[in-house]
Amino acid sequence: MTGTRAHIAPTEAPATQIRQRESLFSVYRTEIAIALAIVLLALAVGSQVPQALTWGNFANITQAGAPLIIMSLGVLLVVITGGIDLSVGSVFSLTGMVTAQAMANGFGGISASLIGLGVGLVFGSINGFLVTIAGLAPFVVTLITFAVAGSLAFIVTNGRSMPIGDPDFWVLNSGSLIPGVPNYILFCVILLIAIELFLKKMVAGRWFYAVGSSSTAAYLLGIPVKRTKFVAYVASSLLASFSGLLTISYILNAESTAGSSLMLQAIAAVVIGGASLLGGTGTAVGAVLGALMITVIQNGVNLIGINSFWQGSVTGVAILIAVLIDRFSKSRRGAAV
Repeated sequence: MTGTRAHIAPTEAPATQIRQRESLFSVYRTEIAIALAIVLLALAVGSQVPQALTWGNFANITQAGAPLIIMSLGVLLVVITGGIDLSVGSVFSLTGMVTAQAMANGFGGISASLIGLGVGLVFGSINGFLVTIAGLAPFVVTLITFAVAGSLAFIVTNGRSMPIGDPDFWVLNSGSLIPGVPNYILFCVILLIAIELFLKKMVAGRWFYAVGSSSTAAYLLGIPVKRTKFVAYVASSLLASFSGLLTISYILNAESTAGSSLMLQAIAAVVIGGASLLGGTGTAVGAVLGALMITVIQNGVNLIGINSFWQGSVTGVAILIAVLIDRFSKSRRGAAV
C-alpha cells in the first residue's frame, strides 16, 4: 500500500497544479488580457520615445496613478452592488481644500487629514442613506452630491488654491513606512490585497456580488442588502478622500478643481478592468489594471507630444472597446450555454 501511494502522489501533484493554473486563468482571464495590453502600450510608446521605458518614467506612472487606483477601488465596490458613484471627483477636491484650510487654521498634518477623511465619511453616508433608506436612484443621488461637494470645494477658499501648511506632509505620499517602498505604492498594494481578499474570500464580500446580481434574490436569501450598499458608498467616498490626501501630499497644494476629471477616469478604470455597470461582476485586480492602463495612456500621450485634449477621447475609446469586448464575451458564453 505504501508503495502504491508513493507511486500515485507524483502524478497527482502535477495534475492538481494544472487545475489550479487553469482555474486562476479562468478567474483572471480579463485581467491577464489587460496586463498584456498595458505592456503592449508601453512598448509601443517606448518605440517612439525610449524615455518611456526607463525606470524613472515607470516610477512617475505609478506615483501619478496611485490616487486614481485608490479611487477606482472604492468605485468598484459600488459598481459591483449595481450602483454608481458620480460624486468621487468632487469629494476628492473638497477633501483637499478642507485639509489645506484646516492646516491654515493651525491643525497639524494628522488632525487635518482626519478632518479631510471626515468629508468622505459624511458624503458617503449621505449617498448610502439616500440610496438605501430613501430609495432614490444612485445616479440621481450621487449627481446631487457631486454638485454639492464641487460647489463647497470652491466655497471653502473662495476658489483660491491653497498651499499645504505642514512642511512634512509630503511624507504621506512619498515617505517610506517600509524601507525602499514608497508609501503610495504600499497603500495601493495593501488596499488591492485587502479588497480582493474581502471580495473573494469573505462571506460579506460575496454579499456585494449577490446584491449586484439581484438585490431581490439577495434579500430573500437573508443578505442585508441595504447595509451592504451603504457600506459600499461609504467606502467609495472614504477612498476618494484618501486619494485626495495622497495628491495634495504629492504636489503640496490643493486645487478646487483637482478631481474634476477623476470621476470619469475612475468609472472608466472599473469598466476597463472587467466590471459590469449592471452589477455583480468585477475584481480589485481588474480595477487597478484599468487605472494603470488609463495612466499609461495619459503618460504616452504626453511623451509622444499629442495634444493633451485628446486624452478624454482616447479614454472614451478605451471604455467603448472594453464594453464591446465584455458584451461579446457574454453573448458567446450565453450561446455556449
